[in-house]
Amino acid sequence: MSEEGELLLVTEESFDREVLKSAVPVVVDFYADWCGPCRSAEPILRQISGSLQGRVKFTRVNVDESDTISRSFGIHSIPTYLFVDRGTEKGREIGAFDASEFRSILKRYFSFA
Repeated sequence: MSEEGELLLVTEESFDREVLKSAVPVVVDFYADWCGPCRSAEPILRQISGSLQGRVKFTRVNVDESDTISRSFGIHSIPTYLFVDRGTEKGREIGAFDASEFRSILKRYFSFA
């Protein structure tokens, strides 16, 4: 079992630097503390992040604290995952997924994952 990876909390101040200008592909998890499916997805994201450390960056945006980012990406449901590579959105998925499903989704958007 691989070690847990990091889920970097990004804010309106750090989003551009950490996501849009990232040298590696980025998963952006739009979540809220009160969201049950978001809480259940967190350990899965940490596990996958650990196994892909250095190849994919996993970030989180709290929709309650970063409303401008959420609105700019048209986030209406959570959890929503954005898959961003070199500043371009490659796709998005809505809802909670188990680890196997999430790995398949990553392969769809990031060819090397």
